[in-house]
Amino acid sequence: MNDKIKIILVDDEILFRKGISFLLEREKNMEIIFEASNGNELISFLELNKNHPDIIMMDLKMPEINGVEATKIIRKDFPDIKIIALTSYDSKSFVANMIDVGAVSYLMKNATPQDLLTTINQVALKGFYYTDYIMEIIKEDVLTNMKVKSNFESNFLTKREIEVLILICLQKSTVEIAEQLFISPRTVEGHRNNLLLKTESRNIAGLVVYAVQNDIILGIIS
Repeated sequence: MNDKIKIILVDDEILFRKGISFLLEREKNMEIIFEASNGNELISFLELNKNHPDIIMMDLKMPEINGVEATKIIRKDFPDIKIIALTSYDSKSFVANMIDVGAVSYLMKNATPQDLLTTINQVALKGFYYTDYIMEIIKEDVLTNMKVKSNFESNFLTKREIEVLILICLQKSTVEIAEQLFISPRTVEGHRNNLLLKTESRNIAGLVVYAVQNDIILGIIS
């Protein structure tokens, strides 16, 4: 069916990968279109096939091209594909780095099957999914390292753009934002694109970082 979420699994631990594959294939709205053991196999598949996934479940530590480097390549060459980091590493530096290079979600390998399904469905619906833990790491990373230059001025963003930004940071979908603000989904997308351009953010994580750094949502996610 065309409405299925197309997924690629990338992990060099074959038994673990097959277990995830078995779990996801039981879901009526999900389809595994390819499995890879490393970043090389993944990139080769994407370059040679037109059937691209909606989501890639990406392990971090792999031979040849690891998950971080593969994510960088995919964000550059295949920007429409969403990447979920799936790893046993929960250190804040790993999380911050993966979000920074373009992962739209971060899931631990010891998560429950329901956590996995929730993450995939939320990413498919909204384009990203950050747990409270990940949001806290994003906030701490910004406040300690101040990577993103602050350029917030009272007239830099319109009132409507700030409203959209806050709702994005609250992980509302395009449809939910449209309903709450009584505007069309297309208008929401327009505001989101303007926000990305004005804040020079590469993705939703960048918008969250910008909002935190400029105290727009500091109280909301603290």
